[in-house]
Amino acid sequence: AASRPGHGALADRADASRLRPHVLLSQENTQIRDLRQENRALWISLEEHQDALELIMSKYRKQMLQLMQGRKGEDAEPVLKVHQANSVEIESQIDRICEMGEVMRKAIQVDDDQFFKVQEKLAQLELENKELRELLSISKESFEVGREDLPN
Repeated sequence: AASRPGHGALADRADASRLRPHVLLSQENTQIRDLRQENRALWISLEEHQDALELIMSKYRKQMLQLMQGRKGEDAEPVLKVHQANSVEIESQIDRICEMGEVMRKAIQVDDDQFFKVQEKLAQLELENKELRELLSISKESFEVGREDLPN
């Protein structure tokens, strides 16, 4: 009988140890369920944050693209103005060069005309000189012939 109460305590312990894993499993299942719910909530929150971040980044990229395009336009504007000013200056210089070329052509034409006039005048003078020499030569001959005819 004395061992009976001890044996009863062992039986109670065995019953408690049989009940304990079941209680522990039940508690673990509840904790796992809670963790899974928390995990789902965290995943949903993470997806929402990623969506929000993607929206923010897309707006940021769009604004940066607009800023860069605007800056390119601003950067290109002074360059375009400089190119336009240079092209106007170059056109003006080309016009001046063409005018100088026309003046040079006219000067060459005047020089050519002058040269031809000088050459023509020179040819006339050479011809006149030749004719005068011939006349002089004829005159000398006739003078010498006339002298020969005269008595000494």
